[in-house]
Amino acid sequence: MLGGCGSAVLAAGIPQFGIGYAGVSLAFGLTVLTMAFAIGHISGCHLNPAVSIGLCVAGRFPAKDLAPYIIAQVVGGLAGAGVLYVIASGQPGFEIGGFASNGYGARSPHGYSLLSGFVTEVVMTLMFLVIILGATHKRAPQGFAPVAIGLGLTLIHLISIPVTNTSVNPARSTAAAVFAGSGAISQLWMFWVAPIIGAALGGAIFSAMDEKGQC
Repeated sequence: MLGGCGSAVLAAGIPQFGIGYAGVSLAFGLTVLTMAFAIGHISGCHLNPAVSIGLCVAGRFPAKDLAPYIIAQVVGGLAGAGVLYVIASGQPGFEIGGFASNGYGARSPHGYSLLSGFVTEVVMTLMFLVIILGATHKRAPQGFAPVAIGLGLTLIHLISIPVTNTSVNPARSTAAAVFAGSGAISQLWMFWVAPIIGAALGGAIFSAMDEKGQC
């Protein structure tokens, strides 16, 4: 919320000097890259309920830990959104607007339909899980996983910001929707269902590809 959505709310739309979609995409990627190095050795840097579920499907994460991780992810997202709101509302004439929330139809940045948004979120989250699982595999080059994962998330945002404002993370979507209001909340279901389906498919597909079973 602070790194990615913060860049969207505070820096994307500044006339002449705004960072635009490319800058916001990079901010999301840098957030995950830097946090993976910072807390990966403590918790695995799970910032995303869909990722935790996908890792569980792939046999990389115990099911008994899903509930506390997901609760922590949502609470952390809400806390980050609260900090961002306090900062953003300090500007004269501040209007909350979309608050970097996700959406489809009228709430899509470029008017994409529910079907387009759903497919985008499923496929992008699937892709993200395959990147995570491959980069952290014991046979992958050691120490570079955060770089691959962060760049992968940057790429995902470059592709999908115009469609849904990019979720691939139910906790991020929930936190933004709570502050954006009823319109975002009414569409929030899709930004839980589609990323979780995509993550589960990504975990299952990667496990099937890993013929030697050495995930």
